[in-house]
Amino acid sequence: MQEDLIIQKEIYTPKSKEQLKGALNNPLESMRILTKGSLFMFMTYLWDTYTQDKFVPNWHIKYLADELEVIARRVARGDKREYDLAVNIPPGTTKTALVSIFFPVWCWANWYWMRFITSSHNKDLSLESAEYSRDIVRSEKFQQLFPEVGIKQDKDVKSNFRIVLIDQQFVGFKPREKQGGGRVSTSVGAKITGFHAHIIISDDLIDPKASLSEVSLPAVNAYYDKTLFTRKTDKNVSTMILIMQRLHQDDPTGHLLQKKGLKLRHICLPGEIRAYGEFVKPAILKEKYIDDLLDPKRMPWDVLKELESVLGQYGYAGQIGQNPTPPGGGMFKVDHLSILNQMSSETNIVQRLRYWDKAGTQDGGCYTAGVLIWKMANDKFIIADVKRGQWGTEEREDIIRSTAEADGRDTEVYIEQEPGSGGKESAEATIKNLAGFACDRDLPKGDKAKRADPFSVQVNWGNVIMLRGEWNEAFKSELELFPNGKFKDQVDAGSAGFNLMTAQRTVRILTKRR
Repeated sequence: MQEDLIIQKEIYTPKSKEQLKGALNNPLESMRILTKGSLFMFMTYLWDTYTQDKFVPNWHIKYLADELEVIARRVARGDKREYDLAVNIPPGTTKTALVSIFFPVWCWANWYWMRFITSSHNKDLSLESAEYSRDIVRSEKFQQLFPEVGIKQDKDVKSNFRIVLIDQQFVGFKPREKQGGGRVSTSVGAKITGFHAHIIISDDLIDPKASLSEVSLPAVNAYYDKTLFTRKTDKNVSTMILIMQRLHQDDPTGHLLQKKGLKLRHICLPGEIRAYGEFVKPAILKEKYIDDLLDPKRMPWDVLKELESVLGQYGYAGQIGQNPTPPGGGMFKVDHLSILNQMSSETNIVQRLRYWDKAGTQDGGCYTAGVLIWKMANDKFIIADVKRGQWGTEEREDIIRSTAEADGRDTEVYIEQEPGSGGKESAEATIKNLAGFACDRDLPKGDKAKRADPFSVQVNWGNVIMLRGEWNEAFKSELELFPNGKFKDQVDAGSAGFNLMTAQRTVRILTKRR
């Protein structure tokens, strides 16, 4: 009841109250004026042309509708674009209905000439939203209010349809049609040729199931930058709208937030703020949460508790908390990782191993990381040193060689061999460069997170210690964000080295249990 009162207060302004009073004399014309002037009222009135499920209002829908109105009116006036918009919000909050279905139709009711490109991670999802928009335009209820807006008959398919303005100049004569805007629906990876848009909507460009894929993430971000971004009608006016749940540090939202100089308005609405209040943007919106919940009707606490058990800590943190890393860290509990100022004696070290995860870039790509691990007689492990950098091939090989010399010949060196002939040749070249040292290559298999699991168990039990060094914070940060962080090179090297160091011991334990 409390939230309903807040919603009523926000929706019914003095102006809209006058319009509602006027509905008693001319209800159809009054409703036309009311819905044309308010996207939220438009959606509320025409909701049953989209679904027979009851419309459930909440403050966030009205807030986002108002934000979309601002963008649409600026584009309609031809004003210079002030910003693109990125919205992060949990699934199941009516975001697709508002942004991808009703918003374009409301714009056509006001500006029949406006053109849209809408995109999603899946072609079928994108086409479904387009079909719903088309059904609303065709509906009797919409046509009663806006009989002048129609769909061009010979350009009427879900993936690409055109809007026309029907001009009935003379009674009894065939009405004239003015060519209007339209909508092209597409998906990640698809080409868009010959079409530009005033507003480009990206609705969940990334599939939650593929959010950890190192192949899909760059492909999605490249699609946004190189395909969608280039489809603006006027680069000074046309606006990009991205709406999604957070899934990864380098998902499309994270990708945009890292861009320097990009004019971006970021709205972030976690499903609850007991654990994720710091991520609400604008921060003042925390005042609108009821019982620390974004939407008490759609997502009460019992539903969120069930979602957490289903999604797991990573999924819940991203999809509900809009923070791709759970509070307190993810797989690695970094607060259990203590720091040792210096070694009092090296007599307790029983094994030394440095593992290299190589990269061949020096221009902002992946890092080369070499992690030195000491195994102690008391079954503790010390991360003694981390070398990390973005180096070209020659510089990288020089650093690997000089590091081996500094570590000493009693330190084993392992080189990760990437799949394919190129990876084999690269590993062999490094081994040749390390002539005189105990060196071998390693061919890791399986998912990175699974490979890191044994290492994370020991970190979380407090059995791993770091030797103090300038590299400590960068190493801890990568552990904390893993597996959802942008970079994984140090974790890969550390976990691979740990697995090699404990492999023989693991075999002995398994044999004993049998």
